Formats: sequence, C-alpha cells, structure tokens
Amino acid sequence: MNVRKVLIPAAGFGTRTLPASKAIPKEMITLVDKPLIQYAVEEAAGAGIGQVGIITAGWKTAIARHFGSSPELEAFLAARGKTTVLEDMRKISRLAEFTYILQPEQLGLGHAVLMGESFAAGEPVAVMNPDTIYDCPVPCLKQLKDVFEERGATTIILGRIDREGTSKYGVVRAEHVSDRVYRIRDLVEKPGPEKAPSNLAVLGRYIFAPSVFDAIRATPPGCGGEIQITDAIRRLVDAEPVYGVLFEGRRYDAGDPWGYIEASIGLAGKKSEFAARLKALFR
Repeated sequence: MNVRKVLIPAAGFGTRTLPASKAIPKEMITLVDKPLIQYAVEEAAGAGIGQVGIITAGWKTAIARHFGSSPELEAFLAARGKTTVLEDMRKISRLAEFTYILQPEQLGLGHAVLMGESFAAGEPVAVMNPDTIYDCPVPCLKQLKDVFEERGATTIILGRIDREGTSKYGVVRAEHVSDRVYRIRDLVEKPGPEKAPSNLAVLGRYIFAPSVFDAIRATPPGCGGEIQITDAIRRLVDAEPVYGVLFEGRRYDAGDPWGYIEASIGLAGKKSEFAARLKALFR
C-alpha cells in the first residue's frame, strides 16, 4: 500500500508551552528559523508524501496563513529585490497540498486522528506529532514509510528511553523481526519503570492501515475523557499485525521547555551561519 497522505494534529492548547502559546498556536512557535509545524511538513515532503491534513481549531488561523500564499508580502519582497527570501517564502506553500480539518473538541490524539477519516478516504495515513522534531540522515517518516509499504500493516516509530521516559510515553512489548523492525505484541501507556515491558517507546510517528478508524470508534474514552491512540493500537494488535521501527537519528521533544532548548542548540549548530557563534558562546 502506497502512503500518500499525512495527518498533523494541531488543535490543542499547548499547555506545556504556556505562556508562549497563549496567543499563538504552539505549532507556530519558532525553532531556530521556522515554526515547529514546518519541520513536520518538510519531513513529510522528504518522505514523498504530498497531501497534508492539518487537524486544527478555529482560532489557529495563523497555521493556514503560514502555508498559504502571501501576495502582499511577495510583492513587497519583489519590489525591494529580495529574490532569495522571496523564493524561500514561495517554497513554503509548495511543500504540499494542504487540507484543514476542524476538531471542535480536544478529546485526545485518537479523536484527532478520527477527525481525519474523510481525508484518508480509505487509504493508509501517516500521523505526525508536530512538536516531536527528528533530525535524521533519512527522514524519520521515510524510515517508517519504507517498512509500512513492505509489510502492509500499521507501523509506528520506536525509540529507546531511560527510566524517566517510561512515565512519559507509551511503552511496547515487542518481538524483534529483522534489523530495526519489531512485531508489536502489547502497549502500555506511561507504565513507569517498575511495570514497563521494555525500553522501547512510541515516539510521535505512525502510519495506520485504514482499519485504525474502526479501532478508534470501538475505543472508550480513558483518563480525562480522552480517546487514547495507544488504546486503539492495542485493539489493532489483537486483530492484525502491527510493527514498530527503531528510528536512526536524533529526536527532540520541542513541546517540553528543556527539549526545546536542546533542539534549538542542536539544530542551530548544524547551520553554518550559527555553528561558529555557538562554539564561541559555550567556550
């Protein structure tokens, strides 16, 4: 099954990033030189996925404005001969074909994915958490897509975590299949170090077979009245194969203040215009 579509959930209030996200969408907070959500869209483009559905809330109009064309700005830049910047601005709207899907209530990631069922239209669909930033030699979503298209079954990104991470992420029980591929046998949401079945966690990238939507509908709300995507995946595990891919590269949790600082330093250090200054700063 070829993967052509991706959903990016972006309707939440961004409570982990308050007060920075009080007046602007969390997804529009700048990381080095572009907003968080643009990293996700560029990663999708790098994986060859050109149809992007953004799950959004009514007040988050800045996201659509960012990815839309801006005739006034482009005319301003053209008149002043700023051709390089002008082309950079035009590239943003060419990254993908964008669809905006309203999530009227924030009832969990499972509910957000369910809002994208019409967008998926019976095809497999990727899901990307936009504040999870990956810096990988091969785009993280492409690593996932390659395995999905080989196996033809729901596939999720896995990463190794420490003891603290077992209280922050969904942790899997899995069997090693080949190279970096695992067959998922169970998932436990934030089990803590004493109950964690492994040190492999689900880290913000998924490609779902169409059967995920029925699994979500059959999943009752959990803590806080939210529909957890982990619970829906557990239903899939009981009914069909589900695989995990141990990613290669670096991951940043940019929705966490310290993770955001790490991402800012790590990504800025890879840019020639900032690398020398950073070395001098930390000398």
